[in-house]
This record gives sequence, structure tokens and C-alpha cells, in this order.
Amino acid sequence: MATKEKQWWDPYETSQRRDFTYRPNSSAELLLCPTSTSFIDSFSQSRPFGSSVYHEDFNWKPACKPECIRTGTASGQRRNNPHPSKSFMMWRLPRDATRSSEYVSFPWKCSPSEGEICKALTAQYRSTYRCDFMGMPQEKRLVPPCSRRRVPTSTDTEMRDSYRQPKQRPEVNHCHYSCNMNRRTACRGIVPSVVQRHVLTQQKDSDLTTYDRFCGNRAANVSNLIKSPLPQELQHMQRILPEQEKEAVKPALIRGSNPNSRNKEFETSGFRSIDVKMFSCVIKRCLGLPNASDMQIKGLFKKIDYSDQGRISWSDFCTHMLQEHKEMEETVRRSKQVAFTLPATMKALCHGVPVVNIHSTHDGTIITVCEDGAVCYWSPELKPQKTKHMFIEGPANRKSKWASDFTVMTENNKLLIGTGDREIQLYELSTLEPYCQINALETVPLTLDCGYTDPDTCCILYGDTEGCVNIILISSVGDTLRLWNKLPRTENIPTIAIDNIVFCTNVTFVRWKVHQDWVTQARYFQSFRAVVSSSNEDVSSVVIGCVLPLTDAEQQLNEIRDACYEGKIKKIQLNWTPQLRASSDQTVFSVYKGVKTFDLCRKHSLLVTGGMDGLVRLWNPCFSGKPIGILKGHPAPIVYICISSEDSRIFSVSIDGTVKIWDIQDQCCLFTADPKASGIHGDISVCSYSLAMKSLYIAADSLAVLSLKIRPRLHTRLTVSHNEPVMCCGYSEEFRQVVSCTQGSVVRVWEFDSGRQVFEFGGTPDLSAITCMTFDPKGRRLITGSRDGCLKIWNFNSGQCLKTLKKDGEYHEVCDCIFLKVHRNSYVMSVGRDRRIDIYSDIPEDLHHVQRPQPSWQDDLKNGHKDDILCTAQCPPSLLATGSYDGEIIVWNVVSGRIQCRFVSPPQDGHQNAEGLDTSVPSIIFMKNSKLQQISAANTLLLSSGAKGFINLWSVLGGGKLVRSFKASRSQQKITKLAKTEKDSLLYSADRTGYIYIYNINKLTPSPEQKNPRPETFWRAHTSKVTGLHIVDNDQVVLTSSTDCTVRLWSAHGEFIGTFGQLETWNVHISSSWQHPGVPYEILVDPLSMPDHEILNIKTHLSDAVSADNIEADRDKIKALLL
Repeated sequence: MATKEKQWWDPYETSQRRDFTYRPNSSAELLLCPTSTSFIDSFSQSRPFGSSVYHEDFNWKPACKPECIRTGTASGQRRNNPHPSKSFMMWRLPRDATRSSEYVSFPWKCSPSEGEICKALTAQYRSTYRCDFMGMPQEKRLVPPCSRRRVPTSTDTEMRDSYRQPKQRPEVNHCHYSCNMNRRTACRGIVPSVVQRHVLTQQKDSDLTTYDRFCGNRAANVSNLIKSPLPQELQHMQRILPEQEKEAVKPALIRGSNPNSRNKEFETSGFRSIDVKMFSCVIKRCLGLPNASDMQIKGLFKKIDYSDQGRISWSDFCTHMLQEHKEMEETVRRSKQVAFTLPATMKALCHGVPVVNIHSTHDGTIITVCEDGAVCYWSPELKPQKTKHMFIEGPANRKSKWASDFTVMTENNKLLIGTGDREIQLYELSTLEPYCQINALETVPLTLDCGYTDPDTCCILYGDTEGCVNIILISSVGDTLRLWNKLPRTENIPTIAIDNIVFCTNVTFVRWKVHQDWVTQARYFQSFRAVVSSSNEDVSSVVIGCVLPLTDAEQQLNEIRDACYEGKIKKIQLNWTPQLRASSDQTVFSVYKGVKTFDLCRKHSLLVTGGMDGLVRLWNPCFSGKPIGILKGHPAPIVYICISSEDSRIFSVSIDGTVKIWDIQDQCCLFTADPKASGIHGDISVCSYSLAMKSLYIAADSLAVLSLKIRPRLHTRLTVSHNEPVMCCGYSEEFRQVVSCTQGSVVRVWEFDSGRQVFEFGGTPDLSAITCMTFDPKGRRLITGSRDGCLKIWNFNSGQCLKTLKKDGEYHEVCDCIFLKVHRNSYVMSVGRDRRIDIYSDIPEDLHHVQRPQPSWQDDLKNGHKDDILCTAQCPPSLLATGSYDGEIIVWNVVSGRIQCRFVSPPQDGHQNAEGLDTSVPSIIFMKNSKLQQISAANTLLLSSGAKGFINLWSVLGGGKLVRSFKASRSQQKITKLAKTEKDSLLYSADRTGYIYIYNINKLTPSPEQKNPRPETFWRAHTSKVTGLHIVDNDQVVLTSSTDCTVRLWSAHGEFIGTFGQLETWNVHISSSWQHPGVPYEILVDPLSMPDHEILNIKTHLSDAVSADNIEADRDKIKALLL
């Protein structure tokens, strides 16, 4: 019998199974052990073998348990240990259990009820640990604190829909013990760790996941699990599912075969993508735009699918949108860029005496006052204009007078100086003659300010060493000051004591107790009608308060009653006891370590403070609880702050000479000038920002001025496309967009059909000036070359840099680049100052961001150009031409990499000696035309720009030779760009003075002795060198760009359509929307646009007037007149 019983138990038998016989028919199987929160199968795939809730609750016990501190408890066995020892966890019966036959007598006389069984088991499994530490009766059932049945399952997750749920035994789900309702067998034994279903777990629950085991209720059927799989996955599911569940898969399998039914999901995994048709469905549904234009959606799809793969992924879509948003933010930031002209303009101060303050007048004159009383007038450029010492030297035994602060009464043309002798002296602002003074002040006026509450009411206020703000309010200020000017003189200046001021009917004196420390700054703001003061204390660092105390109705009635008695003399006596404002009359701001400087702005409703901690704090003037922004960056205490409300900027200066400019809206630093860059040295004593001159004046060891770099305001009739010279431009037929690049590495995308700017990117400090550009054959990617020798491939619709092409070693400027197509392979080729041809493979699937060029051609290394290569052109399928600065042109075979022929530009107009002659080749093109056989035996010619405005025609077959030359520029200026129509019938050329010439190739005669051909038409498109020339044959228009910062569009015959960036939009196909017959204003007023006529050439020939030496000088004069 023992053998059979031994064979009946599974191999995972434990002492629990041996000591407590398993009774399958006992009703106690469904009872819970009250000391455990929940039970799990020990043999589960997601846990270590043999794990149990007991291990989770009481943790693993080390072999050598540390000795714990014993505590004096009633049981005598409790220890100060969160994990008691095994001996302590001894299960025992109650003391009275042995005396009760109800619990221990077997067999029972009557069958017990379920309640009696529960009570018996509860008493049996009572433990000292549970009695001592649980703090509640044994019979009370505990709610499991971490019951997995209480974890809610989200209904909208892919995990819930993708995983299958296990089958449940319905008979165990009816158990009222909720924490164990999914358990198939009741727990037994002293330590409920192992149950019978070890092997069953391995065999039947292998398809369960951790999510399904621990996260509560699952889906009841497979209908919720078939939303995301692919059709082939659904077919596989239909084969393996049970028969009753196959019917649920069939409808999903039918819907999965229709792409339109799957537009609920943009993408279901990282490797999946959608085409343009499904993308259109997704966009319309997600945005709620069922009637959206398919052309716009298709255009967006093309912008994302820059590599023309026909499909995009979710990551591609997100990358495009995020990158586009980032570049838009960068564009806004770039529009706010501001900088000082560095280094600062410096002027030495006399005798090294500190300056107490700096102020500016309406005409831009700068006024400084030193501590010794020396007043200096300066021009905005710090040229001294007037200097005078205001204090009269006293007796030798008397200490000299010193100035504490000064301010200006602009409306009354007075200069106010506070002195250490407790005086406020007034001087004529124009002559600096003494006018009057107020003496016998209670304290020294540390800081002084003046403002106007009304047109004829002046407010003079000063802060003192006792933390008080003193206000002298003068009405009819002009008449009052004239009366004071007639008073008796003291030290040659009319004087009135502060005690006598209160007797004046037009004067009101108020003394407010505001701070507990010295007042660092006090100012009156007319827009707020408030006085603002600051101090270095923490509690009341800045206080915004009223000028006069608010008077109640009763006090007003008393004053009126007193005034009604005739002959009654009101006794007036000055009370120096400072008053305290009511809490409703002031707003107090607390700042750590106090505030040294502040400024207040009504336009932005903003208070800005700076202090010893080097932080610039932004406050709402009406709320003192917490700053609305903190600007960090100053390494030292801040001594000056100014708000420029017109520009929405904040200027801050720290004591070490660091100057920062902040943007109010973005709360970011726009510019930083450190002492090394600005040249400002020494401790800063005072600063002042002049809104009229846009300059910051700083007094340290010397007087310095930092002027903002201000873009010159153009004439109202002038329109520019960029703020920097445009180096190149191009047209993308795929998107009907124009792309222009500048010297400042800014790339702008324009709408071809309207001239409106669509997008902008670049312009960051890490980018170098762009020198050339081209498109890939599809027109979806932009390739740019720069002065640092790198080429970059862009998605120009989002600003994403896809790849960087560069060589190892020393970098040289890239002068030109093109996109090559040789057989089925694509390449990017560049030439430049390194005098070599660099070829890069174009493989969009290559994930390397930085790519190196292929090995150079051997013929290029041995017999290539000896000077800088300026341009290149391709003649499919195998010809490539390059032109260099020394006038040499080499024609290459791109398949073999060998030289086919080479030419040297000939001198023009009988110049046999080419020394001093510009023979460079900035532009070359190939032309194929059957009518060219009358000029050359072959129908392929190479056209290049030559010296003195000539164009050379070369035959590239049969060894190559010069066919003929003709003068293309009427002013003999260098031809900078060449372009041709699609059928090679018309030749467009542009020179460096901005003229465009059109020639008919069919009219070129074969004889070189013939006269120069007459252009079909010509016009002046720009005022400086043309850097871009493209013909859009489908629309019969010409696209041009120039270093005059403009990109313009013309008709094929020179009619002016417009400048990209102008306010008025145009329609290429509606001539009435063009600017024609008008011309650009700067071209109209430029003297170089004057027509060439015999009468005008009597004294000076046009070629002399437009010589290269005079062009830039004339242009600067013209711009000066326009500005």
C-alpha cells in the first residue's frame, strides 16, 4: 500500500504532502489559509522553480542569520527584525485547544458545518507572528494589498488584443473567496508553497504570458485579438485555432484582404509601411477631412518619401513633422537674432573717479556725473563735448563734497544732483549754471529719480540709508522752481530747506518706510502711477507702492471743514517719522539675497529683477507670490537691468562685465558678450541703455558703449529675398518650388506660382557658407556645397540633413556640384579649391550619415587641373567637362575616368599677353542641336565663359578645337552664368553687372570672322553679380538670383514677374498679376542701368564707367542714398 501511495504522488512531493494527506473529496479544499494573500503555482514559466507567495512575503533567509536586537516584549521572543527567524515562525495551537474535544476529538460525532470547519482551521493556523505583528483579530480576513485580481486591464492596448487568454474551469469561478477564485485546487499544509498542478502548468499553460497571468480578466473570445495581425498571420491562426473560434477569424480575414478596410491603423509594426493611397485614407480619417485635396496629400507624401520608394513608415512621418516644426522654431529664433558690435568703443575717464550714473537726452547726448561732481557731455560715439566741475572747493579743513546720484528733469531742462551733504542741487541742463538747491535733508539721498505724474506736476524721489523712500511732489513746477531761484543764496546757489518746503502750497512731502536696509534703487513709473524701490534684504526686496496715501471720506470732510473757517491758520510742521503704507497700497516681492536693480514695463506687464544670486527673475507686477520666469546665465551679481519694450528684449549686466540680451517671449538668451570679447575691464559702477541710440553705455575703468547691430532699413520700394547675398538658386519641378541659398547658410523654399515663402532652414553656427547647389533627378532632395569642403544632402521640405559627404584631411571650398547618372548608378560629383574631382555614390539605403568619396581617377591625379576648379557640366551619357580659374577646360569620360580633350581659353581683343587678364571659367554648358553641324562637324558643342565678356564655342569630338568666340556682354563684363532652353535653341547668359542676354544659337554663323551676333533681347535683372540662372521651359520663365540679396522671376522675354518675398503675390500664367511693365526700383535708379548711346559716350565710354574697380564703390553710394 505504501508503494502504491508512493507511486501516486508526483516527483515534486514535499513534507507538506507527506504530513498532510490529500483528501480530494473534502470540503476544506476550498478554504483559504488566512495568513497568505494569494497563492500561485510554484511551477510557472515566469518564476523560479519552487517560488511561492511565502517567499515574496517573508523574503529569502540567509544561511547565517545576523543576531538581532532583542526587545522587552510580553512574549519574550519578539526581535527587532522585519524578517523573523524560522524558529520564531513556529505554528502552534491555542493554549486551550488541548482541553477542548471539539477541535481534537476524532472521529467527529456529527458532520461539521462549513462554518465550524472554517473556525477550526482558523484556530489551527494562528501564529505568534500574526498575533503580535498584524495588529488585528485572527478571525478578520485581510484584503490582499497587492492582489493581482484588482489590477485593471486596459481595453485599448495592442498587448491585450494580441495575446490569447487561457481556458478557465467554470467550477472554480463560483468560489466566494475572490482572492483565490482562479485557483483550481485548495491550498493545504503549514506552508502553502507547492500544489498538485506542477506538470499541468507546464503542459497546459505554456501559451500564457505574464500579462495574462497577473493582470486580471482577459478577453472572452478571439474577436478582440484579430485587429492587428497581417492577412498571412490570420490565415495561420485559422489553421491552428479550435473549430468554435475559426468562425471569428473569417470576417477579419475577408476585411484584411481589402486595403481600404485597414485604414484604422497607420502602422502596426516598425517594419510596415503604407503607400500614397492608404496614406490619403489615413490622413482624411484622422484629421476629419474627407473632402481634403488629394493633390495636397500626395504632395505631403512626396515630401516625406524623399527617396522615391513609394511607401513611408510611421517613423518617416514623425521625423518629417518633428523636423519641420524644429526648423520653424529655428526660423523664429533666427528672426530675433541680435548682437552688439564687438569690441566696445572705449573712452578713458578723467582721474579714474567712479561715475555715479549715466543718462541720455532726447538728442542722443550722453551725460555722466562722477563722484567729485564732474559733469561730462558726450556724443553718442563717446566724443567729449563739455566738461564742468559743479562743486566749489571749500576750506582746506573741510571735507570735499561728493555726488551720490543724479537725474534729469527733461521737461524743465534741469539737472538734479544728490550730494553727501544731504542736498539736492538743481542746475540748468544746457549751461550747467546753478539754479537752486534743497538742503537739510534728514538722510543722504543714495538714489535719485524724477518723473511727471501730470504735465505740470513733478515727482522728485530719493531713497536713503534708513530704507525710506522720500517723495517731493511739486505742482506748477515751473513757477515753483522760479520762486526758489529767487531765494537767498548759500555758496552761490539759491537754497531752500526741506523744513520750509511744507509751507509751499504747491509742494507735498511724503516719507515712506519701505525697507529695513539701504535703498539700492528707487524709480517712479508714470504708466503705473507707482513708486518702485529695491533693497538688499530678503523680506521686502522690491516694493511697488502708491505715491500718496489713500484718503478716506471722513478725513476729506475734516479738511474741507477746516478750510471753510476764514482767518484760521493751519499749523504745518514737518514730521520726519516715516509712514507705513497699508497692505492694500503696496505689493511686496521677496527675493533671496535681495535686489540690486529692476525695471518695470507696462506693455508686457512685467517686472524684472536682478541681484546678488546672478538670476534674472520675471514677475507679474500684480502678483508677488512666485516669479513667472527665471533666466540663468550670469556668473556674478547683476548690477543693471533694462527692458526694451519695443523689441521685447531684456538687457542685463553683471558686475564682472558680462552683458546678456534676453527675449521676453521665449525667455531665452539671444546674445552674450563676455569681458574678453567686449574689452570691458574693471568693476562696473553704472550702466544705462539708450532706447533712441540702441546702445548700452557702461562705466567701469573706462566709459564704453556697445551698439546693437541694426539692419539698415530699406527704402519702401525695395524688396529683398534674403538678408545676405544669395549664392545660388534652383527650381524643383516635382514640387514647383524655388530653393535659394545664401552666404549665411540660410536655405529658403519659395512657392513658384505665387512667390510666397514656404519654408526656411539652416543658418545655424555649425553650418558654413553655401557656395553651390543642385537637385537629384527627381527633384526631391537638395545637395549643397559649402566653404568648409562638405556636401550635404537635405530633405529641403523638412530641413533634415540626410547625409554629409566629405573628404578626409584638409578641407577646401566646394565651388560646384552636380548629380550624375551613369548607367543605372547615381553619383554626386563636386569640384573646388582642392583641384580634384570628388565622386560620391548615391545610395539612399545606406544608413551611414557621413560618407567618403570614391578613389580619385588616376588621370585626375596625374594630368588634372593645376588651379582651382570653378565649374562642371555633364553631357549624357559619358562626357563631363570642368573649368578652372586659369582658363583651362578638360573634357572627361566618366566611364573610364580618362581625359578626352582639353582647351585653354584664348585671349580676346588682341591681348596676346594674358597677364592681368581674367581668363577664369566660371560657367560651362553642353549644347546638342542638329543645326550646329554648320558650325562644327558634330552636333555637340561646349560653351564656356571667356575673358572680357566673351563666350567660347568648342568642339569636343575629334580631339577638340575652338570653333568661334563672340562678345556676349555689351559692357565687356565677365559672363558668370550660362543656361539654355530644353531644345538647345536659345542661349541665356548673365554677367557680373546683372544683365541677362538671350542669343539664338541657330543664327550663329560658321565663320569666326563674322561680326558679333546681336542678342534677341537683353535686360538688367540685378544690380550686382548674377549667381543663379535657370530656364523653366514648361512655364516659359527665367529664374535668377544675385548677390544683391534678391531672387527674381522673369518671362522668357525679360518681363518682370516679381521678386520672391514681395508683399504682392503673382500667378505665373496671369500676366496682369506681374510687376511688368514696372522694373525693380534699385535697378531703375542705378546709374549702370543707363542705356548705351553715342551722345552719352562722348566723354566717358560705358566700359570705363562699369569697370570692375568702380562697380562696388558706385553701388555703395547708391545704397547710401536709398537708405
